[in-house]
Amino acid sequence: MKTIKSFIITAALSFSLCINADVVVTPSQVVGPIKPMNGVNNGPKIEGSDQTTGNSTAYAAAQFPYARTHDASFYAGYGGEHTVDITAIFPDFDKDVDDPKSYDFVLTDKYLADIMSTGTKVFYRLGQKIEHNKKKYGIYPPKDFKKWARICEHIIRHYNEGWADGFKLGIEYWEIWNEADLDIWEWNTNPRCWGGTEQQFFEFFEVAANHLNKCFPNLKIGGPALASNEQWADRFLAYMKQHNVDIDFFSWHYYAKQPNIISEKAARIRKLMERHGYGEKESILNEWNYVRGWNKDFVYSLKAISAEKGAAFTLATMILCQDQPVDKLMYYDARIGTGFNGLFDLYDLSPRPAYYAFYAWKRLLDYGQQVKAETDYKDLYVSAARGKDGRLMLILCRYSEDDNQCAKETYRVRLAEGQIEKAVGHLTDQSHIYTEIPLNVNDGAIDVSLWPNSFIAIEM
Repeated sequence: MKTIKSFIITAALSFSLCINADVVVTPSQVVGPIKPMNGVNNGPKIEGSDQTTGNSTAYAAAQFPYARTHDASFYAGYGGEHTVDITAIFPDFDKDVDDPKSYDFVLTDKYLADIMSTGTKVFYRLGQKIEHNKKKYGIYPPKDFKKWARICEHIIRHYNEGWADGFKLGIEYWEIWNEADLDIWEWNTNPRCWGGTEQQFFEFFEVAANHLNKCFPNLKIGGPALASNEQWADRFLAYMKQHNVDIDFFSWHYYAKQPNIISEKAARIRKLMERHGYGEKESILNEWNYVRGWNKDFVYSLKAISAEKGAAFTLATMILCQDQPVDKLMYYDARIGTGFNGLFDLYDLSPRPAYYAFYAWKRLLDYGQQVKAETDYKDLYVSAARGKDGRLMLILCRYSEDDNQCAKETYRVRLAEGQIEKAVGHLTDQSHIYTEIPLNVNDGAIDVSLWPNSFIAIEM
């Protein structure tokens, strides 16, 4: 009986210590700098004197490197219809482009100041918000491409050179338009972002980019905020190269249910850029999020975005894109009131689980240099960084699109050289929100257990 009991105890201990995978960190093998994968679309909601709720403290703590201003005019808290868009700032296209009185900067001034007050840089989208309704207002080709470009010139001078009682904000990135390829089919009678032809957009972009590059050779002028169509992108880049149009960055968008689908897209976009002579320019993914489907699965997608699954997907995507030829990521969206906002609660604006994916990446950026970290285990994503003082940080993220996965798994973390002496972890899962948990070091390694769709940031 004693022998049987001992066998049962030994078997139970062995089962409880079952290691599903090894994670190996090589501190001496520097891969390169940690990239700003933690940018967002849109800024904070500042607490009001009328006791309205804000999120500026949490927004500032995340230290988002960039906030793209697309679709800001949907939110009244930023200024609504009087904010950011060209038709908001220059409402009467027939007015004198050189007259400061033709411009309405007031609410956009405040919105950009609110973003920069948190330490986040502005990534300014020149153009219009998406329009879903039957009647369209701002998405049609401007009747004078050069005048539109000159309006943009004056907007840039207002924010960077002080024109028209303006500012010297030093905004570096200026993006021309948004998703002109979204509705390119001939049968489509309800365009949402560009109401003209493909050829019209190419000519429009050429005029605008050439004018702004001539005016501001030290700024970064780019676009076109591609919706997804790679054939359209191929034709766009071919046209720009043929017409000697300088593009400082190529921006693109993608929504998916698997992180690898986005990272593979990043590789294809870089090849497209190289094919047309723009391989040395920046590739910027500045709209992305989890979406299982746009029709029957859309409500499911929005629920997932705001929960642990969306947080794990977000961090897994950052980890994969860190190793792909893409320079910056900007998550869609930090704007209050949209279902795509996985960062802040709609009502009290408190941080949701995905916020802590960005907070964890901010910590990784603080360390600075990416070092080699690897595992060959499916659904486990890892990235590590080393600080100047030799300390290490490792992010482990377990993501699964399969909602039937429900078992906890254990991973052994060890160093390829030397031993871990001590470690602290911050866990986010179904019952923890970036909660510090004890990590025991045994024989120079640590064992970490994760539920599906969870992550832990470990500092060693």
